[in-house]
Amino acid sequence: MTDRRLWSYKEIAAHIRVQPDTVRSYRKHGLLPPPDHVEGGKPYWYADTVRAWVASRPGNRGRRDF
Repeated sequence: MTDRRLWSYKEIAAHIRVQPDTVRSYRKHGLLPPPDHVEGGKPYWYADTVRAWVASRPGNRGRRDF
């Protein structure tokens, strides 16, 4: 089953336990996948996109808390 909920910086930050500005910085430095949707100039990612990105992040050490 796919999770097609759209997440903003705030939801991504809560998921990986950082501040939203940290997630913005990740995007600025090309460390975040491209947004799945942009509305009103604001980027959004599908929850599944974020989970796949988290699983592939260096230093993840196989975390499965999602």
